[in-house]
Amino acid sequence: MNTLKNKVQLIGNIGQDPIITNLNEGKIVARLSLATNESYKNAKGEKVTDTQWHNIVAWGKIAEIIEKYVKKGKEIAVAGRLVARSYQDKEGVKRSASEVVITEILLLSSDENTL
Repeated sequence: MNTLKNKVQLIGNIGQDPIITNLNEGKIVARLSLATNESYKNAKGEKVTDTQWHNIVAWGKIAEIIEKYVKKGKEIAVAGRLVARSYQDKEGVKRSASEVVITEILLLSSDENTL
């Protein structure tokens, strides 16, 4: 049960091309936004789609896969853990962010389906 304490699984579409950063000592990180959609009917019977945006972070080999195969609009499935962090922006204002640090990725709208 310990693996279920902080587990996130999402399927959605990439909102913009991933931002790839090469760090010291050969480390690589990928940052991207993922849109998930949920549809329902409102009181009038009209279909409504609710879109949620998620900040996704990937390290190492998964970041390399993202750099090579993932582009804006692609549909992917990811699994990982939710992380909350705080930082100071360029103006010195303290901000907070929630991110999903992924440990698995599945490319759904590509010929390369399992990675």
